[in-house]
Amino acid sequence: MRVVIAEDLVLLRDGIARALAAHGIEVVGCVGDAGALVEAVASLRPDAAIVDVRMPPTFTDEGARATLLLRERFPDLGVLVLSHAIDPQLALELAARAPRGFGYLLKDRVIDVAAFVDTVRAVASRQTVIDPEVVDRGLAARRTPLAQLSGRELEVLRELARGQSNAAIAGTLFLSERTVEAHLRSIFLKLDLPPDTDSNRRVRAALTWLAEQP
Repeated sequence: MRVVIAEDLVLLRDGIARALAAHGIEVVGCVGDAGALVEAVASLRPDAAIVDVRMPPTFTDEGARATLLLRERFPDLGVLVLSHAIDPQLALELAARAPRGFGYLLKDRVIDVAAFVDTVRAVASRQTVIDPEVVDRGLAARRTPLAQLSGRELEVLRELARGQSNAAIAGTLFLSERTVEAHLRSIFLKLDLPPDTDSNRRVRAALTWLAEQP
């Protein structure tokens, strides 16, 4: 089994390489940025790549974008993504493109070398492995009321929570008032806010938005 490692922290990269080698896995390439990762995979054709989410030059999502590219160009490549932060949405997006042969682990939770090596082997053999903490966080997020709303509906609700009228929302989002009204009807329905005489749906919807903001 042959693996390429993409990690900008040299000590961590070398540590991963030594751990894999000690368990009989051949490390054919070690790189420090996303561009070099893509080049290494194209030329070396490994069975799997271990990819840090954040790499030079901006340390934001270079590894994630490289992963999407690799999954498209090399569908048989197993990819194990390592991240410092819990990002269920990113894990879901990366896995949704091609769930087989994909893994997502939190660096801080990798405390057993043998288990880590087993995960690398599993991903290379076309299995899917996602850190349970990421799964739990993602399921919790999906249970929130706002998770049902579309991106545009969230924008409309955000403006409503700021106290904007339908006309003002339409102007801010470059929509017609009729479209805003349609989005609001959908929002009220999804948030289970039927018309009644005791409370204002707009206020209750705004409170739902505010309750879920960090």
